[in-house]
Amino acid sequence: MAHVRLDGTTITDWPSFHAQCRDAFGFPDFYGNNLDAWVDCLSYLRDDDGMTRFHLAEDEVLEIEIGNAEALRAQAPELLEELSFCIEGINERYADYGEKPALKLVLR
Repeated sequence: MAHVRLDGTTITDWPSFHAQCRDAFGFPDFYGNNLDAWVDCLSYLRDDDGMTRFHLAEDEVLEIEIGNAEALRAQAPELLEELSFCIEGINERYADYGEKPALKLVLR
């Protein structure tokens, strides 16, 4: 299983979230630093298009681990809620194309 880890203690707002994601996921230089761009980049994990450093196999899942999730929940609860919502939406997008979900959120 592919794995990426974000540190909840250093995510205090949307800019810090996007900065950490840009590095952790290997988003392209033109990444827009917004949720629309985040969703777009993670919607092509099974395509070899260079939107992330990950290229998942047909049944593979990318586990997104939020370490120190309680710190993130305390600092930016709306961010964590929106992130969960986006992951659900991305997985629904995969299902719409007859594919298995590609993302799993793990809070530690």
